[in-house]
Amino acid sequence: MALLDRFPRHIFSTRGWGLLGTGTVSLLAAQVMGRRDLLALALLLLVLPLLSLAGTRVLKPRFQVYREFNPSPVETSATTTVRLAVARTGPGTGHALMEEQLPSRFGQSPVFRFPARTATAGSSRYEYQLRSAKRGQFLIGPVTAEFSDPFGLSVHRHAIDAGDVLTVTPAAVDLPETGLAGARGHDGVTATRIRANPSDDDVMTREYRNGDPMRRVHWAATARHGSLMVRQEESVTTPEATIILDQRYLAYSHGAGYISGGAAADAHELVTNDAFEWAVTAAMSISTHLGERNYALRCLDPAGEPAFLHSPSAPEPEADEYSGAGGLQSIAESLAAIGLTGPRHPGADAGPQPFDDRLMDKLSAHRLRGPILAVLGRLSAAEAAALAPAAGFGANAFALVITDRAADAGPVLETLRRGGWRAVAVTAATPLAAAWSAFDQGGTPGLAAAADVRRGAGGRR
Repeated sequence: MALLDRFPRHIFSTRGWGLLGTGTVSLLAAQVMGRRDLLALALLLLVLPLLSLAGTRVLKPRFQVYREFNPSPVETSATTTVRLAVARTGPGTGHALMEEQLPSRFGQSPVFRFPARTATAGSSRYEYQLRSAKRGQFLIGPVTAEFSDPFGLSVHRHAIDAGDVLTVTPAAVDLPETGLAGARGHDGVTATRIRANPSDDDVMTREYRNGDPMRRVHWAATARHGSLMVRQEESVTTPEATIILDQRYLAYSHGAGYISGGAAADAHELVTNDAFEWAVTAAMSISTHLGERNYALRCLDPAGEPAFLHSPSAPEPEADEYSGAGGLQSIAESLAAIGLTGPRHPGADAGPQPFDDRLMDKLSAHRLRGPILAVLGRLSAAEAAALAPAAGFGANAFALVITDRAADAGPVLETLRRGGWRAVAVTAATPLAAAWSAFDQGGTPGLAAAADVRRGAGGRR
């Protein structure tokens, strides 16, 4: 038996290998002894496992698999429950051993038997949980099943479905209240509420026309003019904000220390590193912070294109405007599998240039309608000079510049500040909440350095 266990188990079972071995020995004995009855037995022992093998390969049982994630999408470090329903759709009976194939990051693949003890109406239901510490899109499944012939001689494992994609979105960090989201003049909630609820003296009126609803009649103006007057406009203005997310490879790559990894569901590599992961979390957190305060959001890249144009997880890659809970959900899904793009070597064909007229045109189209927030990688002096004038298109302009060493970003920050930006330099170790608060502190240059000191102290404890 120990010798038989060394043979491949994905072709024949131990019983099948035993019959083949016995048939081979019987065939040799038949030739030596000249016994025709022994020859017939040998052929039977050899042919039966081979027929069983052909049957399991050709006559594959058919199943239908339904897979549901709850919640879907799921945030990083949160748990999602996977519910499986497996039903046989073709002829056949018997039991099968099934396994849900999972990416290695999720640990050991769950194994279950079909049919389940609690099977109802021919459908077996199973449930397990998944959690991922990293964002991305992951192929969950397929379910593979191990089938055997009625005699238990051959074994065949094959997939019975194609699997489903689980989207893991970046989790937002709670940001503290700052002047950006408080009472801040014409780009915030307070001013918007004033515009949305004007006084009688601010309302524009016109003469009544046939078809105008009576609810729009302005009685004070009617009394003054001696004829029916109606409100000309009843608009509610929504505060707006523009988020620029830098996703250029060269703005985040750091030579030999560069990290790339994590496969998306379509087999494309998710190219990222710690600095870009900080930027993605910042973009998600800022979007959530503003979205919960009823901002309409516009998301762009440094070239003025829609920020998620190259994200394989974006529901609408060409969209750049988002509002409400649905808009926040779309931003989260778009950020799930976004990666660094563009040329990987200086001097290569870069395509659209960052911070050029196309971006300026996009910003000018919504001039002074709200703040501009830029989450940027490393900037050259020329790139900082090109971006600096963009602050004039926003009611306020805020920039987070992610670098290896915040102390080296002084000249870039000074260029941006002269253009009207409130700019803060951070590293991948800087707490996002502290970086956000720094805008109220005038962009404290030593913020990231202090974070590095705290990290070092934490490592010594």
